[in-house]
Amino acid sequence: MNPSPAPAPTPARLASIDAYRGFVMLLMMGELLRLKSVARALPESGVWQFLASQQSHVEWIGASLHDLIQPSFSFLVGVALPFSIASRAARGETPARMTLHAGWRALLLILLGVFLRSASRNATNWTFEDTLSQIGLGYVFLFMLGLRPVRDQWIALSVILVGYWAAFVAWPVPAAGFDYAAVGVKPEWLGAHGLEGLAAHWQKNSNLAWAFDTWWMNLFPRERLFLFNAGGYSTLSFIPTLGTMILGLIAGGVLRSARDPGAKVRWFAMAGVIALVAGAALGGLGICPVVKRIWTPSWALYSGGWCFLLLATFYLVIDLRGQRGWAFPLVVIGANSIAAYCLAHGFDAYVTKNLTTHLGAKFFRVFGSAYEPLLQGAATLAVLWLILWWMYRRKLFLKI
Repeated sequence: MNPSPAPAPTPARLASIDAYRGFVMLLMMGELLRLKSVARALPESGVWQFLASQQSHVEWIGASLHDLIQPSFSFLVGVALPFSIASRAARGETPARMTLHAGWRALLLILLGVFLRSASRNATNWTFEDTLSQIGLGYVFLFMLGLRPVRDQWIALSVILVGYWAAFVAWPVPAAGFDYAAVGVKPEWLGAHGLEGLAAHWQKNSNLAWAFDTWWMNLFPRERLFLFNAGGYSTLSFIPTLGTMILGLIAGGVLRSARDPGAKVRWFAMAGVIALVAGAALGGLGICPVVKRIWTPSWALYSGGWCFLLLATFYLVIDLRGQRGWAFPLVVIGANSIAAYCLAHGFDAYVTKNLTTHLGAKFFRVFGSAYEPLLQGAATLAVLWLILWWMYRRKLFLKI
């Protein structure tokens, strides 16, 4: 894929980017619907079992719709960056000043992630695997690449993915007799999801990223010694996550370029297919398993392929064909994504409790107790959207 043609003058805000971001945030906020609870109450329903599976992260290898939330959010950070740089440059800001602002923004994202993760704790929960912290850890590097030619962005992407893969391969697999139970990996889990051969270098809680965290995480004040993350997530995932953001950065450059709009859609579609196939092939051949929880290089490619295809779809339908009306609810969320993220992670329980108090528990059992969590979640989601709509109408946007 050749470098993009010279950028055109910075266009007005693209509704497709806000709509795609809103779609991603809606999927995240959709956790309020508690589809897994409904599926447990209706075990005979294949429909609810399928919907619940798509609102759950896969155990290790593979992906569900829910697994595409974080890569899409990270990808869109990259997509928006060329527009942000162009806007700031048009206002006369120097690269040095913009870089300092990027550093400040990165710090705020990291600390906001820590704050939200600590909301229900008795002490600060110093953890860095959440979406905001992962973006913050790589954001300054992304910004500096945003000031470089697209060729350098491709080189950086290659170095990150190949280098991260090589680092995991160089780290020795656990010796025979390794106590997986001591790091939160039960025998039945290993029986269902255990990896062998070269792929064993990416086994849960026995890989390079896990080893790093057993040192890094214990440098911070903790309620107890850090031994493992129950889900297998890790701090070092910010490195390949940066790769995902670089894919978005390249996509943003294509959007800003003077290419014909139809050519942009074709570029995104081709890039999406290539990345999807490459990621799946690396996993299928046993070279690098496709694991979201530790963001393997193959996952960065596989999920990046989906991101390209989703961006192509939103751009084609909304910006090229002008079909914007249906996307307005998504734009409301996407234009205020940080506010939506904070509302969903810090205000949802308060809203649900008050709705139940004022409307009564029976109100949410109108279709039976099995659907009670679904209706509670839908009502809470509606209230959060109305808050975002109120902010949107008054042009109140939370930015970092």
